[in-house]
Amino acid sequence: MQALSENSLVSQDADITIECNPGTVTEEKLLTYRNAGINRISFGLQSADDEELKSIGRIHNYAQFEESFRLAREAGFDNINIDIIVASPLKRAMDTAGYISSATGISVRTDLRITEQNFGKYEGGGRRSDEFIEAKRHFADNYEGGESMLRVAQRVYNFLDEIKEDKDKTYLIVAHNGIARIVHSYFYDETNEEFSNYSIKNCELVCYKWNWQNC
Repeated sequence: MQALSENSLVSQDADITIECNPGTVTEEKLLTYRNAGINRISFGLQSADDEELKSIGRIHNYAQFEESFRLAREAGFDNINIDIIVASPLKRAMDTAGYISSATGISVRTDLRITEQNFGKYEGGGRRSDEFIEAKRHFADNYEGGESMLRVAQRVYNFLDEIKEDKDKTYLIVAHNGIARIVHSYFYDETNEEFSNYSIKNCELVCYKWNWQNC
């Protein structure tokens, strides 16, 4: 890192990121990373529920994530700037938002407009079937007993238009994958196929910016 910086191969305002597993970092390691010029850190939390973490083979628990987060702050990693957490009112999103709020002290509010899409007869299962994959390509059609993709996009876009006006705030949106797909489409032009195939990992953090902001 020092050689790259000395030879002007790295911009002075570049985000230089390292990804770490919660529970494996130490104060010494974090200070070494920071002194080497790394200014952004990403923790692969995956889930805020200890039982779920165990079931997917993760070697850490949530308490270790909280400790790693605290150590990173103390080592000078401050590339986290969140003012408000907005969560879907559904349980998993609310649980995750609550854990983040406990770790950071940032307040949480819910918004019905970022509730996951009502998939009608596909709720609770069947979303890997060929029938559902085909139905997902029909954006204007309501799922049987549910709502259409266009109706969901309308409420999510209205939500994003509203928070966009709050130029002094950075929002963390905690929601399910279908909402993440629509948020992504708000910022990027996509083909129908690209939109349909887009997804994020469990507890993945994706940064979007308005024209006047930097991630």
